[in-house]
Amino acid sequence: MFNGRVFVIDDNEHVRNAVGFVLKQGGYEVIEAADGGEAIAVIKSFPAGYSIQAIISDIHLPKVNGHDLIAFIRERLPTVPVIVLTGYPDVRGASALFKQGVVDYLIKPGRADTLLGAVRRAIGEQALIG
Repeated sequence: MFNGRVFVIDDNEHVRNAVGFVLKQGGYEVIEAADGGEAIAVIKSFPAGYSIQAIISDIHLPKVNGHDLIAFIRERLPTVPVIVLTGYPDVRGASALFKQGVVDYLIKPGRADTLLGAVRRAIGEQALIG
């Protein structure tokens, strides 16, 4: 069962592996990047017509921070929902991220069902809009 493609961006390999495992168990194809710079390079390399259903990103990333990465994503992939997954919850920061178009804000370590629910909601809401 293929539910869509999700791009996971986190500098912690253990987190990428855990999130990727949960998503794959939920029927999603997973693409990964270890930092903001790599994520931008991957997005720039997408061929025409390549579709991504959701992006899950940490905020505290090396090379390009999460806020700048999200600004790039909003410019390049304006209809793709972005979910933030962070180990450093910050109410003021979360508010700024929602203003940037982030659709959900999850705290590490999270539960598998919470993560899958957030991805399903983000993709479902985007399908209604798009």
